[in-house]
Amino acid sequence: MVGITEISAIVASAGVLVGVVLTVLQLRHLRKQRQADLVVKLYSAFTTDDFLTSILKVMNLEFEDYKDFVRKYGSIISETPTNVAILKIANYFEEAGTLLHRGFIDADLASETLIAGALDFWTKLRPIIEGFREETGSRYFYWFEYFYDEMKKREQKLRQRGVNIG
Repeated sequence: MVGITEISAIVASAGVLVGVVLTVLQLRHLRKQRQADLVVKLYSAFTTDDFLTSILKVMNLEFEDYKDFVRKYGSIISETPTNVAILKIANYFEEAGTLLHRGFIDADLASETLIAGALDFWTKLRPIIEGFREETGSRYFYWFEYFYDEMKKREQKLRQRGVNIG
């Protein structure tokens, strides 16, 4: 026969197990919520007047290659409104790439809000960034390129499902 002591031990064990399961579920939910908050903050920064001005400056740049860019706009590290706009956007996606790499944001969620920008801006800025890397022997904006590569993978998956992103 099972006594009151055994029954209370079983009930206590079951209570601990239920508590652990609920805690794990809450932690999962909290992690997803924090990832979503980060993506929303990233997207919100993308829509400020200051950032929109930078977007327009960058998307309206006209140049053939890195040498042509430098001839028209100066070195990427010169303090001009155009180059500040370039660095603002490149640093933005550098941050997004770092967060993505570290697992602080979900790639699928990021792609739903930032994919078009990442693809368009990397395509526009790639010759400038690669030329600057070559000139300085550096890996500047590595995480921006990483973010682009990850978004490109997501784009291909979306296109296979018949979703057009741009």
